[in-house]
Amino acid sequence: MTLSLLPGLALFAAVTSITPGPNNIMLMASGANFGFRRTLPHIAGVSVGFGLMNVLVGLGLGSLISESPALHGALQVVGTLYLLYLAYRFATAQGWAAKARRPVR
Repeated sequence: MTLSLLPGLALFAAVTSITPGPNNIMLMASGANFGFRRTLPHIAGVSVGFGLMNVLVGLGLGSLISESPALHGALQVVGTLYLLYLAYRFATAQGWAAKARRPVR
C-alpha cells in the first residue's frame, strides 16, 4: 500500500464506523434490549472485526482477491452458501424469547 492511499482508507474507516449500517443497528437493538454491559462483547466483536477487515484491506488482500479469478470465485461460492445458511436460520427461527437474559450468540 502506498502512503497516498492512507487518507482514503482512514476516511473509509471513519465513515463506515459511524453510519447506521447493520452492525450499528444490531448494537443499538442489543443495547436497548439487554443493556450496555451485556452488549459489550458484541461491541468488542464488531470493533475487532472491522479493524481486522481494514488491516487486511490495507495490506492488499482486496487486490489479491480481485486479481485471482479462482480465489474470487471461491469467495463468491462460500459467501453465497453462508448467506443461504443465514436465510434458512432466519426463516426457521422461533422468534425472540419473551424474557431473554442475554444477547443470542
